[in-house]
Formats: sequence, C-alpha cells, structure tokens
Amino acid sequence: MTIVAFVSSLVTAFAYYKYFSANEIEKASWQKFSRISFYVHAVASVLVAFSLFEIIYNHRFEYFYAYSHSSKALPVHYMISSFWEGQEGAFILWIFWNVVLGLFLIHTNKKWEAPVMIVFSLVQAFLVSMILGVVIGDLKLGSSPFILLRDATQAPIFEMNPDFIPEDGTGLNPLLQNIWMVIHPPTLFLGYASTLVPFAFLIGGLVTKRYSEWIRPALPWAIFSAMVLGMGIIMGAYWAYVTLNFGGYWNWDPVENAVYVPWLILVASIHTMITFKKSATALKTSIVLVILSFILVLYATFLVRSGVLGDASVHSFTDLGLSGQLLIYLLFFLFISVFLTIRAWKHIPTSEKEASVYSREFWVFIGATTLGLMGFQVILPTSIPAWNALVESFGGISNMAPPADQVEFYTKFQLWFGVAIALLTAVGQFFWWQKMDKKALKDALLTPYIISVVIAALVIVLAKVYDWKYMVIVVAGTFTVVANAVILSKILKKSTFKLAGGSLAHIGLGMILIGIMFSSGYSDTISINMSGLTYSNSWEDELNKEHVLLWINKPTQMKDYTVIYRGRQKKVVGIPEYVPAKILESTGNVNEAIALEDYKDFIKKGDKVNLVLEENDYFKIDYYQNEVLKFSLSPMSQFNQNMGGLISSPDSKIYFDRDLYTYVAAMNDYEDPEWKDDQFHEVSPGEQFHIADYVTYFDGAEVLNQIEGYTLQEGDVAVKAKLRVLDYDVEKKLEPTFIIRNNQVGKLPVVDNELGIKVTLDNILPEQNKFVFKVNQYQKDYVVMKAIVKPYINVLWIGSIIMLIGFTVAIFRRFDEFKKMRDKGME
Repeated sequence: MTIVAFVSSLVTAFAYYKYFSANEIEKASWQKFSRISFYVHAVASVLVAFSLFEIIYNHRFEYFYAYSHSSKALPVHYMISSFWEGQEGAFILWIFWNVVLGLFLIHTNKKWEAPVMIVFSLVQAFLVSMILGVVIGDLKLGSSPFILLRDATQAPIFEMNPDFIPEDGTGLNPLLQNIWMVIHPPTLFLGYASTLVPFAFLIGGLVTKRYSEWIRPALPWAIFSAMVLGMGIIMGAYWAYVTLNFGGYWNWDPVENAVYVPWLILVASIHTMITFKKSATALKTSIVLVILSFILVLYATFLVRSGVLGDASVHSFTDLGLSGQLLIYLLFFLFISVFLTIRAWKHIPTSEKEASVYSREFWVFIGATTLGLMGFQVILPTSIPAWNALVESFGGISNMAPPADQVEFYTKFQLWFGVAIALLTAVGQFFWWQKMDKKALKDALLTPYIISVVIAALVIVLAKVYDWKYMVIVVAGTFTVVANAVILSKILKKSTFKLAGGSLAHIGLGMILIGIMFSSGYSDTISINMSGLTYSNSWEDELNKEHVLLWINKPTQMKDYTVIYRGRQKKVVGIPEYVPAKILESTGNVNEAIALEDYKDFIKKGDKVNLVLEENDYFKIDYYQNEVLKFSLSPMSQFNQNMGGLISSPDSKIYFDRDLYTYVAAMNDYEDPEWKDDQFHEVSPGEQFHIADYVTYFDGAEVLNQIEGYTLQEGDVAVKAKLRVLDYDVEKKLEPTFIIRNNQVGKLPVVDNELGIKVTLDNILPEQNKFVFKVNQYQKDYVVMKAIVKPYINVLWIGSIIMLIGFTVAIFRRFDEFKKMRDKGME
C-alpha cells in the first residue's frame, strides 16, 4: 500500500498538470482522471495508517515498530499515542491530514483545483517517500514502519530461531503516557499540513499569473493554519506543564522553537494579506511571508527528524537515514518558490503611495516586521547545531554552541518583543477601523490609556509587582486588553460578531503576556528544606534547598500548609479514585492485581482488578491548614531504567488565582530491601513496647483453625499475635503467625513496607506468659518533593482560549467572504 500511495501521488501530480494545460475539450476527462488518481492515493494512505495501527493494536511484536513503541500494558488511547511516537508514524499522520485537506479543496474550489493539487501531490510524494523503506543498490529511500524485528536488529535469538516473536514490546515513553499526547500531535500535524494550503494557492497564483487573486482563497486557510498550529503549541505547553517536572510550560527547547517560529511568520502573513485586501498594499510582503512560513515548517521537520540537533533537544529524533531526503524536500520547494517569485516579481502589483505614520498599512508593516524579528531571533541560535554540521560536512571545524541557559537567553529578547507586539496590537486596531490623524488618534487612545493605567496600577500594587520590567509588561498587557475591548464593544454595537475576531485574538494576547509574566516571574517555591540534609550529592545546592523530605505519616510544615505523605496509590480501571497500593498484590499478569482487603464500595477482598499502567505510583500528599484537611494531591513517579531513572509527572491544586504545582524528585525503593540486624523483644499480652521508633501494643494472641493461603494439618497448632503499631496519627495492625507441626516450628512474618519493618513471632514462652518478636528494620517510606505556587497562570490559559476563539471567528468571516465571491464566479 505504501508503494501504491507513492506512485499514485506522482500520477496525480502528472494528471493535474495535464488537466491544467489541456484544452477545453480534454479538461473534463483529465479532471476526472486526476481526481480518481487522488482518490486512489487517499485510500492507499488511509490503509497504510490503518495497517500500522492494526499491528500496534493486535500486539504484533514481530514488527519492529510495534515492538519499539507499544506493549500489552497500554490502554487503547495510549496505543494511539504510540502510533505517532516514532518518525514513520508521525509522517503517516502528516500524510493523512494532507489527504483530508486535499479532498476538501477538490470539492470546494474548482477554479484553483489543478495548480493547487499539483503542489499537494508533489508534497505527498515527498512525504510518502519518507516511509517507503525501499533499497535500490546503495540508495535507501525512506524508513518503513512495516519492517520485521528480525530484519531491523542483529539479536542472536533470530539466528537460532528466525520465527521468534517477543512476548511483549518495550512500551511507550512514560512521558508520552498522557491524554494530551493523544490529541497534541494530531493537532500540531494538522497545523503543519494546513500551512501547505496558502502556499499551494500562492504557487498556483504565481504560475497562472493571478498574482493577487490567490489572497482571497488562501486567507481563511492561513488563519485556520495559524489557529490550529497555535492550538497545537498551547496543547504542547499544557502537556509540558502537567507531565514534565521542570516547573513550567515552555523551555525554549529547539523543537519548541522550530514550531513557534513558523507560527509567528504565519501570523505576520495573515496581517499583511488582510492589509492587501483592504488597501492593495503589502502583496509582495505577503508572498515572502507565506513562502517563509511553509519553508520554515519543512526546516523545522529537518531539524527535528534529521538527528542534527543531537543532544541539544529532548524532543529530537535519531537519524533514520532520512536527513538527505529531508534536505532535498526542503531545497526542492525552496528553489521552486524562489524561482517563481523572482520570475514574477516585476509583474506583482505594488502601491506607489507612501504609507503615512497614521495609516493602518504603516502599523501592520511595523507589526509584521516585529514578528519577523521575533522569529529570527529564535531560529538563528536554534540552528547552530545545523550550522556546525554543515561546516563539518565540508571538512571545517565550528565551535559555535547553543545558549548555555536557553530560557534566560531567549526570554530576555522575546519579553521586549512581546511588549512591542502588545502595544502595536493596541494602537493598530484604532487605525484599522477608522482613518486617523494626530488629533483623532489622541482622542481615541485617551480613554483606554487612562483606564489601562488605573487597572495596571491596581494590579501592580495589589500583586506587589516591584520589578520595573514586569511593571512595563503589566501596563502593556493591560493596555492591549483594554484598547481591544473598547474596539470590540464598538464593533458589537455597530456591526456583527463576525468582525470581532481580531479584537478577541488581541485581547487573548494581552492576557497571555500578563499570565506568562506572573506565572514565570513570580513563581514561589514553598518546599524549602529546613532540615539541613543533603538529599543528593549530584544535586546543586539550590536543588537541595528547594525540596522537602516527607516521611510517611509525619506532619511537615511547608509555608502555609502542614503536609503529610500518606503512601503510594495505583490507578485501577473502573474506579474514579486512586487505590492504596498496599492493599493490592500483583498476580504476575500484566496490569493485573488481587485485592488483599476491601476498599470502600469499589473492591472486595480477593477481587481481581485491572491496573492502569502498573509501573506508575501515585503518592498521596495531604494538605492541612489549622488541622483541617484542605485537599490531597497525587503526583506520579515511576522508576524506569531505560529512561535513566526516576520519571515524574506533577499534580497541581488549581485555584482561580494560582496553581500549587508539586512533583516527586526522589522516592524510597523497597523492591529489594536490605534488612538490618535482628532485634528481639519479649512481651506479655497487654504490654506496650517499641518496634523501631513506633509505640506498639501487644493485644494478645489467638489460636487459629485455618490460615489463608496455608493448609493446616491435624495436630498443627497455629497462633496469631495481634500487634497495634502507632505511627503519628495512623494505627496499623500487624499479625505475625507461629505454627507448630510435629515438633517443628514455622513462622509467617509480616512486612510493612511503609514503616520499613518486618515482624516475626519468633517464639512463645508459655511458662513466662511471654512472646518473643524478632524485628528487622529497613528504610521507612518517604518522598522528596518540590512545591511551587504559580500565580495567575490561569490568565495565560484563559487568554489562550480567547485568542483561539478570535482566530475561529476570523476563519468563518474570511471563508464566508471567499464563498460568496466564489458563488458569484469571481474566484
């Protein structure tokens, strides 16, 4: 099917070329053949995607892709994530979205169908070539997701047994085992795919010499692409916030940057395209920006998937031998678009009128320039590994290195660019909706300026913003929100909500700026180490100071809270809350456990339950204020040898004005405990004594007639001791058993992993009425945790949603405009 998809894409490109160049008599037949070819390509592409999911879903681990990215333990939604975890699956997802968009375009825009679909088909040919896996002599074309494990590895087992199939796969990266990873990659790749649409309309316009007409059909797609790509970026940021433990949502990782930059350029192109529709200016700028946005998507793909980033990014893929193909893909479309633009440059309409400083064209140009500068300030340092690789490929030596502290490096520039964009969006909107001169501008800005200053002053005073840089951000963000709210109110009074997209998007931008400033600039770590202990010699001093050690059941003060670690929990299928891990025992089957005791109304003792990813532990942390339980959090951790140790995901308490963000940085490992030397205690029933540091009561003993899991024979004597162990506010019952059979003694000890003790009823002294208990100690359970207060982070998320709503409103408006013109036969 992969070969069919590849060949049919080339046939479609050729057929649409013939349709484009055919005379009127032959056009209908070539159009029909072109569409059939694309339908064949669409069916083949969908079948490729279906086939890959089928081998994952049915655990066909004889295939390298299924073995490398999936396992039997994964629920279905994480199997979906494993589909696009690898490079090949990600390319298939991209191919699928291009098919969907192509089918939509065929049936909505017949006038532009031929030139646009030629571009689409060529892009599809390049993408499908990435998953061909065909070897011709020394040339390897693509990397197939359908290669067998025995052909992909040199494992000795296949020499002995060529038909060997592993029992299980290696599984999905634990960091991707999150619901946001089910929806974030498809959204991002739809954004990637949709940048092709305005690019294809542009190329069609340059080829057909309709140098300006391409703007109208391309504009709604450009806005759609910016909305979807922006949504993908925000989803990725939220995934990082709820899954990773670096304490934020954006780390200026090269892969994050490679998505962020095309989005900036795309947003700039939207503004210049709208400007051209309004006043017939900025057409050449629009052409350059649309080309750049698509080429930067291809460049981002090259950076991420060629292996050139190496260790510079935690997201980058290893090189599967695709770097050459990716580079050809990039250079082919760069050459075509540059060639066509240069050829048409002198024929492209331009406005001879010089833009006044009081014109909307001037302010849009300034805004687009600022967005461009923002993008290039990020992409140039991000490209340093690629530059080094280029120099070295020609035998040179390059010692350039990416920024050591990338967060500080990029933030110090992007912060001021963000302020500039905020102010431009505030002022520019007034120029957009009415003609301005010096006096009109002064009158228009006076009211929003006064309101903004008052609101910003209140925010600065109440939130105690004392850093002058942050004061500027508050003023700029507030001014953006207020000024665009004023415009929005005027639009809604005079016109229709359909025109409100720009104002809504800009209001969202202002809120995002303020949310970023507060949540990042005023994060407050409250998990301060007051014990003086060094948790890890490998940690820097600051890390040791910013984490708190929590012993199980021991209250610990953490700023305004008293926190108590209550033990480990598991997620059980069909139960709406976490279940204590201590009452579950693995059956040996994947994700299956048996209940050792009843749990509320959900589980009865002896029930078999299905776990959701049994390797994950959820650590219950109770938060008290004034001795009243306020809430509990359950950050997740697992020890993963393949990932280099502890993998943790945070849990947060969400308030309207802040988040309390917590994660586990270290935990006790009691899988293979090293027990300390024996300690013996002779105790009479009713006495109190100490096991380790715990006050213990011996409530007496009981003769048993039967023991669960053990068969008593006639003449056996079994005695169970009843102990109550107190650990702060928790009372635990331990019941070790002593068995006598044929003058031989058997002992069934009790192990409590949380307390780190093993208690054995070692002997009974009836003449003294005493029982001898043997106690072995191990490390009591604990976690080392970090807790951060993130003020006003919800302003960021709410602003993101408002911005996306603004984009959506603008999409409907622009597509409605295009549809009306198309139905009149003008498009």
